[in-house]
Amino acid sequence: VQLQASGGGLVQPGGSLRLSCAASGLTLDYYAIAWFRQAPGKEREGVSCISLSDGTTYYADSVKGRFTISRDNAKNTMYLQMNSLEPEDTAVYYCATGSNQIPCTVIADNSYVMDYWGKGTLVTVSS
Repeated sequence: VQLQASGGGLVQPGGSLRLSCAASGLTLDYYAIAWFRQAPGKEREGVSCISLSDGTTYYADSVKGRFTISRDNAKNTMYLQMNSLEPEDTAVYYCATGSNQIPCTVIADNSYVMDYWGKGTLVTVSS
């Protein structure tokens, strides 16, 4: 199983980026999917998630209205569209999948429940 994250980079405040995470060795449609991030000196936090149990979508309060999680089953790829980026969004972003039936609100605070992880892609928001 491999998750290959891409799309990070340097962007000015107010700009947009779309992160991609291509999966191989598993079918994303059968997994909960999530994006986490870790800023320098801070703990990893759950950013967004789509649960396996009921398909509900979760966003951290800090990104609601600005970020959108999605997946393309035909391409076996998950995405995180990030708009109106702020310097506080600067972090390494990780994609993750899990075969659990745990609600996203729990996944977001317990990243250890996810089974597979991408290597991370750096997003830097700076002028």
